[in-house]
Amino acid sequence: MPKKLLSRLLLSSALLLGAGAVQAADCSHRGVLDDKFCDENKDLVADSPTDPSQWRDPSTLVFTYTPVEDPAVYKDAFSDFQKYLSEVTGKKVIYYTVHSNAAEVEAIRSGRLHIAGFSTGPTGYAVNLGGYVPIAVKGFADSFQGYNLIVIVRKDSSIQAMDDIKGKTVAHTSASSNSGNLAPRALFPEQGITPDTDYTVKYSGKHDQSIMGVLSGDYDAAPVASDVFDRMVTAGRIKKDDFRIIYTSPRFPTSSFGYAHDLHPDLVKKIKHAFSSFRFPPAMQETFNGTDRFYPITYQKDWQVIRDIAHATGTAYTKTGLKKLAEKDAAKAAKKRAKQLAAEAAKKSE
Repeated sequence: MPKKLLSRLLLSSALLLGAGAVQAADCSHRGVLDDKFCDENKDLVADSPTDPSQWRDPSTLVFTYTPVEDPAVYKDAFSDFQKYLSEVTGKKVIYYTVHSNAAEVEAIRSGRLHIAGFSTGPTGYAVNLGGYVPIAVKGFADSFQGYNLIVIVRKDSSIQAMDDIKGKTVAHTSASSNSGNLAPRALFPEQGITPDTDYTVKYSGKHDQSIMGVLSGDYDAAPVASDVFDRMVTAGRIKKDDFRIIYTSPRFPTSSFGYAHDLHPDLVKKIKHAFSSFRFPPAMQETFNGTDRFYPITYQKDWQVIRDIAHATGTAYTKTGLKKLAEKDAAKAAKKRAKQLAAEAAKKSE
């Protein structure tokens, strides 16, 4: 089963990435974008196709949100926005559940996904390889919602400061995660700590799994996104007093929201209007830490700090980078499935 899973994921990735071999016609500048895209205005995201025959105007729009925590929770959280998006565009809108960052990037690249929310780190892959155009983040009337990388330990841990995690086992989330992996590798050396050298890195898969792993004692510490930690506290999944925060980073933008670059310009206008005019209902505000709207951003300006972190850690938003991400995702999925099978076998033997 694990080998089949890996083969399927890698084959899917190879097919999708190979589709980019055909270069965009008459393109004088594409920067770091994949060959199938063009960036004549040099705003770092894919331009709309110049040939109207390449504009897509699907009867059903597919929407998803980054695979963090429990996907079912966020399917429900965005239900009101989906209805509004349907009203504004005049099209049916369905939710497509993804279980890995690589799968989400491949979905936007292949055309199966039209509108999406991508985690902060994987946004770069979606832009460069998927033709994704970020336009908003969750926010307020005067600013976007930011988050910090925080390092958490159990309240009863002997770890009091960053220097104390030397020689310990620390949970990172996934290879492409900004706060869960890239930012720690870029920022911790300033604290005299180098991941993989000064402590053992174990990938948990997701922020909530890192948090619960610290609580259960599986990990000594974990760098996680502060907004995920806060949401888990608000939802009653954890108690804030059970943890201690030993490090807080500068502020980063949260997950981006945007659309596929080749959607029909008239449809894009409606999508942009839906994002700019929608106001979060009370339940959605509670889920997303009080934010009440989508705040406008640009990838060129607002993701600069994230791109700098990626460059500092040697992360490349390229086909090779996505292939490595897919391999890691497949390995994690296989490990999770193995644990499930072992648990099922143990239950049957009782």
